Parts: sequence; structure tokens; C-alpha cells
Amino acid sequence: MRAISARLGLAVALAAALLLAGGLLAIPDRAPRTDPVMAVRPPADLLADRIARAQQRLRDVPGDWPGWAALGGAYLEQARITADPGLYAKAQRAAERSLKLRRAGNSAALVVLGALANARHDFGEARDTARAALAVNGHDADAYGVLADALTQLGDASAATIAVQRMLDLRPGLAAYARASYDLELRGELTEATGLMRRALDNAADPHDIAFCHVQLGDLAFGRGDLDGAQASYRAALAADPAAIAARHGLARVTAARGDFSAALADYAELTVRLPQTSTLLEYADLLRAAGRTAEADRQLKLAAAAQRLFTASGGMDGLVAAVLALAEGRTGDAVTAARAEWSRRQHPDVADTLGWALHAAGRDAEAVTYAERAVADGGRTATYAYHLGMIRLGLGDRDAARAQLTFAMTANPYFSPVEAPIARRALLSTGGVR
Repeated sequence: MRAISARLGLAVALAAALLLAGGLLAIPDRAPRTDPVMAVRPPADLLADRIARAQQRLRDVPGDWPGWAALGGAYLEQARITADPGLYAKAQRAAERSLKLRRAGNSAALVVLGALANARHDFGEARDTARAALAVNGHDADAYGVLADALTQLGDASAATIAVQRMLDLRPGLAAYARASYDLELRGELTEATGLMRRALDNAADPHDIAFCHVQLGDLAFGRGDLDGAQASYRAALAADPAAIAARHGLARVTAARGDFSAALADYAELTVRLPQTSTLLEYADLLRAAGRTAEADRQLKLAAAAQRLFTASGGMDGLVAAVLALAEGRTGDAVTAARAEWSRRQHPDVADTLGWALHAAGRDAEAVTYAERAVADGGRTATYAYHLGMIRLGLGDRDAARAQLTFAMTANPYFSPVEAPIARRALLSTGGVR
């Protein structure tokens, strides 16, 4: 099962030791406060109430430009929770209305437009809009958050780290810690990333914020093969917020990793009804195919394709998911084309890995290895990345290098995929490995 980045837009943490040693990020020594971050959201019903109140307020006071910006942000949040990109247009209209009413000094509306661009995966536009917001207000922590998200996805890791540091300096709350945690995760500093996310949890007071932090801790535990730890974190998230859909997704992944396909399929069936995103539908299709339910898997692929078309029709662009979808459908040429186009837009490790894997599927290992190596170049060596690189090395006949990568994959997280981990294990044995 190919896991598509579920933490897109979040940032990771830096180890205190690294920070204090004069590293890239330094956490200020003043008391942090919990922020109402883009990454930490209320459940859909409360959000709907908030939107209704904002709409009424704007009917009464149509010139309330901060209110229009806030409404735009609320629509964005609703789009995330409901997986309905059709709400992006509403968010855009509200933010643009705010700017029309007040352009000078209105960094809030620019931040919403930047976040919208990130949601549409137009990271270059998000970067430029965040910088425009900072030109208006150089102390806008939310603008630095949008900028950090964009730069991270564009593959500009150093600049992203600087933006996260500025956010930490300006407002060292949950949002900043989460982004710093992701920054560390991309460097392979998982222990430090976990520590910083726990710090974020310590600063969380709202149940939804607490659930968010537990989900991130669960994802980090899952990434290092700690199924019990991941499960405990996801359950803690649900205890804090029973509506936390990300926690249910995490539990479904844990159940699949434990080999209980029947229960995992039931979980995914429920999950994809509540959250019909392309990536989740692809995971469900993979599980169905592994269980021999080919016709049902094909139906999920069609739904995934439909979700992708809806996302694109709403102004989104995502060559990464398009490539993964093409691979799932056996269209390797299209996968290479989509991944290469995405690589031309941004050089994130996920894109490098996907392009390498698509080239491998197309039988072009000599080209694939360059991208697979690039994916791990900055230290973020996940089990999936290592598995792909190992299989590409094996395709090139380099058994020693393949064995090293496959050994790493199975050591780092032997549960990284209920579909691909068994393949990795067999490949490792074929090279003389012992895992």
C-alpha cells in the first residue's frame, strides 16, 4: 500500500539540543501559547455554526473586512474537514472581498489566499502570497506558517527552516511546534520530532488541538514501526475528540499493518465514506486488491479518479497523486509523465521518490536510481523510500546495495505497507539478507 503524505502542509520539530547548539531552529525561552492554527481545527458542526455566525455578521456589517478574511479561513477549514474542494471558491471569494474592502495593511486576507494556494498545491503561488503578506506585516506568524508550508513542499528545506524559526520566534505555540516537528522529520530526526510534538501537546488545551497532536505522535510512531505506540496515540486522539477522522485513519492503518485485513477493510469502507479523498481511496483499493477483491478495488480506483478530477476542477494541481493513481491503474507511462511534471514544479522528497518508482515501474531503473537517491539525500530515509531504492538497485543488479536498503526498510518499519512489506521481505531474502 503506497502511503501518500498525510502530513502535507505540516511542519516538524527541531531537537532542543540542535536548537541550543546553534542549529537551524531555536525555540524561544518565553512561555508559549496555544494558537488557533490552520493545522488544528474544530469539528465540522462547530465550524458550521461559526460560519453561520460569520455570515450573519457580514450581512449586518458588510464592510467588516477582517470578518471576510476570517470567513475565508473558515471555508478553507470546512473544505479540509469535508474533503470538498468545491469550498475553495467560497474561501477565495471571501478573502478577495476582504482585500477589496481594505487592501492596505490586510495581511490576514493574504494569509488566507496563501493557505488556499497551499491547499490547492500551488506552492509557488502560496510562497509568493505569503511573502506579500509579510511585506504588509513582517510580524505575522501565520504568514510565516504559510510560507514554511510552501517552501517545504517546494523542496527548499533551508528556507523553510528559517521561516519556521521566525514563526517560533514570533509565536511559539502549537502551530510553530508542529511545523518545526515536520521540519525535523524530513531530516530523519524522528526522536527529536517526537519530542517537539510532545511539547506541542503539552501546550494544547482545546480537545481538538489535543487530538491533532496525538494523531501526529501516532503517525511518527507508525513511521518507526511502533504499532502499539501508534495505536495508543490514535486512541488518545479519539478520546479527546471522537470526531477526529485522522485518528480513525491511523487506526485503520495499524489494523492493516497487524495483518487483520478483514477488520481493516471494514475500517476503510467507513473511512472512505466519511473522507473520500484520493489518497485514502487509493489505500483502500490497494487493500482490496491484496485481499483478492479485484472488482471492488477497481471501483475504488474509479472513485479515486473522480475525487482527483473534482480537486483539479476546483483549481487544484497535484501531479504527485496523479502519478500514484496512474501507477495503481497500471499506466506507467502516464505515471512517469505526471511525476516528472510535478518534479519540474517542486523538488520535495516525496516527488523524487514517486518519480523514481514510476521510472522503475516503466523498466527504466538507470534513470530511476537518481531520483530514488535524491529522495533520501536530506536524511529523511523512510522505510518506503528505502524499499523503492532497494528494488531499483536490485533491478540494476547491485545486490549489495539492494540488500542494504531493504534491510534498512525492514528494520526501520517492517509494517510500512501491508502490500509492499512482504515483497520487500522476499526481495531481501533473495539478496542473502536475513530479516
